[in-house]
Amino acid sequence: MKFSRINTGRAITALAVAAIAGGYGVASSAAHSIAHSRTAKTAAALPGTGKPAITLGDKNFPEEYILGDLYQQALEAKGYKVNLKPNLGSTEIAWKALQSGQIQAYPEYDGTLLATIAGISKNAANAKAEAAETVSWLGKHGYDFTNVTPFTDSDAIAVLKTYAKAHSLKTIGDLKKLGSAVKLGGAAEFSTRYPDGLVGLHKIYKVFPTFDPLTISSFYTALDSDQVNAAVVFTTDPPLKTGKYVVLQDTKFIFGFQNVGLVVKASVATAEGSAFTATVNSVSKLLTQQAIIALNSAVEVDKQNAATVAKAFLKANGLL
Repeated sequence: MKFSRINTGRAITALAVAAIAGGYGVASSAAHSIAHSRTAKTAAALPGTGKPAITLGDKNFPEEYILGDLYQQALEAKGYKVNLKPNLGSTEIAWKALQSGQIQAYPEYDGTLLATIAGISKNAANAKAEAAETVSWLGKHGYDFTNVTPFTDSDAIAVLKTYAKAHSLKTIGDLKKLGSAVKLGGAAEFSTRYPDGLVGLHKIYKVFPTFDPLTISSFYTALDSDQVNAAVVFTTDPPLKTGKYVVLQDTKFIFGFQNVGLVVKASVATAEGSAFTATVNSVSKLLTQQAIIALNSAVEVDKQNAATVAKAFLKANGLL
């Protein structure tokens, strides 16, 4: 796996990071003693030292696992105590966990939060406005929203290239002519969402496919095996780079802008101090479209552990 080192543009592998960080164990015992002494002296000076422990959650797909591990590890490097509860479930479930106090923070996509939790069906004029609207709405409900990532990851409807060619499909609206003959697969929660879900397809696009609930990990398998004709995928999915699939154009923009920030209970953010938010922001700003797709590919295609991938990325960018 390769990640770009910020400010240099130089690709760096996880193996190279390990060599730079650990020296493959060739350091002398004296050097280790000095390093330990320095660590002991500096630990007390870390901004998170002595701050309350925080429980961070993430949702139920690889990109969220990566985000959870990135934020946890970066915060722990600053002395914060972070408990991670991964794989909580959908936005609806993660939000309930936040409200009930099971977690105090989790990474969320701003457009999804506004549509699914806030019930705001009209998308903002641009990504900046979407983020500002999210900050405003959350602030009224006792939560902070950190700076959003450069990358955006929205839902999209994908079909096999052969299927698109056979039925002359270019846009989501083109599915209308196929009626209920179209078998659409997606996460179960897609069936009730508006505008970024099946209800939106019905009301806005006048498209009425037969819906088949799928686990997120099976979207592309279902497409490849003809279990479904179309699937609700994520725009940062590595398989979309293969050229095997066509993403239908969302001409009515029902899926909106989807940049990621960390939703944090406001009182918790205050207790943790300004360095907490600054640390989260330092991670988020590195997550460009190219970076997140590379991270996703390392986990989804190369089958590497999300925590390992996150650690390599943070080390490569000087945050560990």
